[in-house]
Amino acid sequence: MRPLAAAALLSLASASCRTQAADDRPPVTAATIAAAPSSSASAKSGAPREGDELLGTTPHEWTVDHWMNSPPLTLAGLHGRVVLVRWFMSQNCDLCSATAPTLRAFDEQYRAGGLSIVGMYHHKDPEPLDPAKVAGTVKAYGYTFPVAIDTDWKTLKAWWLDGHDRNFTSVSFLLDKQGTVRFIHPGGKYEPGSADEREMRAQIEKLIRE
Repeated sequence: MRPLAAAALLSLASASCRTQAADDRPPVTAATIAAAPSSSASAKSGAPREGDELLGTTPHEWTVDHWMNSPPLTLAGLHGRVVLVRWFMSQNCDLCSATAPTLRAFDEQYRAGGLSIVGMYHHKDPEPLDPAKVAGTVKAYGYTFPVAIDTDWKTLKAWWLDGHDRNFTSVSFLLDKQGTVRFIHPGGKYEPGSADEREMRAQIEKLIRE
């Protein structure tokens, strides 16, 4: 594949993980992703981070369906556990694919210690939503933790998008044992070994100890 064609495909896949499939922003490329400051870099600099205004709040109960790997769960029913909620989409989102190994590792390492990971699938593909295909995506990612479909992005809008111009929809919320938002990764990726992955791990371990 010629370099220009490869760059175009990477730009299209990355852009699909952003807030809108197409808008008036410059196209997302490998160079712009690499140049963008990570969430951990923003934290170290002391600069406000996207989503900081939601820290300390209690999100509304989620409105989702088509649960996989679990009977239907409620946010209220998970009180007493640390909860990591991550929105993701199909495998054409390279940012979601890069984060998948981290989520699997967190689930394996911390589930018994009090962490519950809940995946929220939000549909962006051009073809109609098909729960069977979503189940195939969940299997391909190797997710064994609970996953639900956030149909029409109802919960994503209520928790993250409404009233805000966000850069990404692949956001992660980390809630403490009382259901309070304590940490937000504003989207993109936190692949194994990255600064963002280490920051998320530290936040999980802190909340488990509390």
